[in-house]
Amino acid sequence: MRVALKTLGCRVNEAELERWSRDFRAAGHSIVGPSAEVDLIVLNSCAVTHEAVRKSRTLLRRMHRENPRAKLVLSGCYATLSGAEAASLGVDLVVRNEDKDRLVEIVQQELNPEDMPALATDPEAGSPLPSSRQRAFVKVQDGCRYRCTFCIVTVARGNERSRPVEEIIGEINSLAERGTREVVLTGVHLGGYGSDLGSTLDRLIRAILAETNIHRLRLGSLEPWDLPDSFFELFQDERMMPHLHLPLQSGSDEILKRMARRCKTAEFARLVADARAAVSDLNITTDIIVGFPGENDEEWSRSLAFIEEMAFGHIHIFTYSPRAGTKAVTLPSPVPPAVKKTRSAALHLLAESGKEEFQRSFLGRCFPILVEGGGRDRNDGERVSLGYTPNYMRVEAGSPTNRINQILAVRLTRFDDSRGCLVGQFADA
Repeated sequence: MRVALKTLGCRVNEAELERWSRDFRAAGHSIVGPSAEVDLIVLNSCAVTHEAVRKSRTLLRRMHRENPRAKLVLSGCYATLSGAEAASLGVDLVVRNEDKDRLVEIVQQELNPEDMPALATDPEAGSPLPSSRQRAFVKVQDGCRYRCTFCIVTVARGNERSRPVEEIIGEINSLAERGTREVVLTGVHLGGYGSDLGSTLDRLIRAILAETNIHRLRLGSLEPWDLPDSFFELFQDERMMPHLHLPLQSGSDEILKRMARRCKTAEFARLVADARAAVSDLNITTDIIVGFPGENDEEWSRSLAFIEEMAFGHIHIFTYSPRAGTKAVTLPSPVPPAVKKTRSAALHLLAESGKEEFQRSFLGRCFPILVEGGGRDRNDGERVSLGYTPNYMRVEAGSPTNRINQILAVRLTRFDDSRGCLVGQFADA
């Protein structure tokens, strides 16, 4: 079969898509682009917000319209929460989250296309992660034991389930052998890894560092209350990239209580201070929800002041919208849309200013950059190479040659206001 894979939403969805790609190829099928003629389309959907649900539905309709002869398989959170609705949109097969690790097997059993090969090919043949693919997302766990009042994902993903350490190490070693230089560990509740295995995330990380030769290791989003005192010692290994994404959600303790978050602002501030003292050049990024029910002017002002104080390197900003199935939808005093829009605009300005200030503080310094791709041609005839510093700042640098998938020293020379990123020069240029 010719299989096209598409995902919406989080990095966990991306990690699952990469695994399906490998599994389909191992079963003898080919992975093709969405514009090619396809036999099967798989969409890993999202339902974190009403907008995500709308996008999932819109994409389903478009794929069905553009590929009427292709079988259409839907998985992910929208498939799990609204499977019957999705089936009415022309879906041939719905695979719920609890079954998605067996998606390829289920597709072959349920759809049984006539051109299904009788024998599988070598799993390494036609790898979906060729040498030009530098970074891979590896899902290490699924599900979440907590119930933040705004979150539907914990309902869609179910109880926590962790992958065995040996299986994760095997996948990372396989990726490294095929040229992947950087791995990002992901999970719905990444910090909860091992809760069902009698283990912990930091033990997993130590095992990966000891038993793989992957060049770079990054971590997905981590709840601040999950980090033990010894966690920052892990960054003494230079392969651990100095970037932590710690969702704050609000800078107001009153709002955090209504969200059922387990970390108050004072605790968060101490954690950030300890992290920055222990890890050089650490970039701390976060998530913020604007306009949560009951958020009054005083709470918003305190929240904005605390967010500014934390000096985040980047902020993912979400404007709250009611989500059926969550406790937050029952809370009183919803914030008017116009107020949410004004507050969101103010936070975007603060976020952009803070991001620029953080990145400008590194100008003149040299960092090892993993070159991930090339973009537009510059006026001087050189090709723009794209990559990220260890602490996850985007860098563009000109080069006359193809340097993709190399880790090279780049000196940061300026901040490009129009593109919102750093510009540098290869040290060997």
